[in-house]
Amino acid sequence: MAGSLINMFSVSPSRYISTSDEIPIHCHGICRLHHDGRFERLAGLNTTPAGADELTGVQSKDVIILQETNLSARLYIPKSTTQNRKLPATLIYFHGGSFLTESSASTLYHPTLNLITAESNVIIVSVDYRLGPEHPIPIAHEDSWEAIKWVASHDRANGPEPWLNDHADLQNVFLGGDSSGANIAHNMAIRVGLSKTINLKGVIMLHPLFQGKDPIGPESSGKHREFKAVVDLLWKLASRGRIDLDDPLFNPAMNPLISYFGCSKILLCVAEKDKCTVRGLNYKKVMEKSEWKGRFELVETKGGRHVFFLHDTSCADACNLRTRISTFINPIPSKV
Repeated sequence: MAGSLINMFSVSPSRYISTSDEIPIHCHGICRLHHDGRFERLAGLNTTPAGADELTGVQSKDVIILQETNLSARLYIPKSTTQNRKLPATLIYFHGGSFLTESSASTLYHPTLNLITAESNVIIVSVDYRLGPEHPIPIAHEDSWEAIKWVASHDRANGPEPWLNDHADLQNVFLGGDSSGANIAHNMAIRVGLSKTINLKGVIMLHPLFQGKDPIGPESSGKHREFKAVVDLLWKLASRGRIDLDDPLFNPAMNPLISYFGCSKILLCVAEKDKCTVRGLNYKKVMEKSEWKGRFELVETKGGRHVFFLHDTSCADACNLRTRISTFINPIPSKV
């Protein structure tokens, strides 16, 4: 597998990428592609079992969605949940990891999703989609769509999962994700708009990962140029070189169906020191220029780096971000 990947494209060394005879492709901190045909992940290797969280009291469990592909999800419900009590909203969440790393059981994600569950008083379905390059894009997106349809199958409280039957309000569904997971959330929202599979109220986009063939803004030079090169490489690895950088899955500006985005509001969160912010803010412009009639809530974290809220859940900026997520899901009624 790796040999064919290596031959698909050339790699230029930078602060993000190095090469050698034994390791032709090394994306620092993310993955290595070895000369002998082995793909090695460097992130997302540590996992946390589901169960009761000591800090928040949130309960979680892992469930199988589709036996044929072993597609699964981790479910979260708040501590105070009683039998047959519907929670105010349902959040379907897609983790990040460049489509190559991480999982729904990752130690990087589990604490944050416990906190969001507790603070927003929601049930969360964290989707464990399959990763590239073994399962190349668009498999991650197709798995995510299967998960959405699985959640929707509980709309009459007679689906296969008791927690969703008892507690999920499927009239108030949100999609969310960070980095590549935000990419998935965006693409799923368009499919929802076309199919009306769920009653989608909003989408939470945390430091979204988008790209395109041509550089925009500062991407033409310096550190931004090097960063674009590594993002391009990760996309090629995740798709096994089969999907172009300007494919609508990766470049929203190229999607003729973007106006079908299936809800009326987006919470877009970006960070000052995150180079993904260039594309994140461009995404806002693309959506606003389309025929989509919804509205944006924009959160820009000064001094923040990419997905800082996962790495330090107790910092003030992470707490503030979770508060914005909570009020986005549970808006405070305006006073008359």
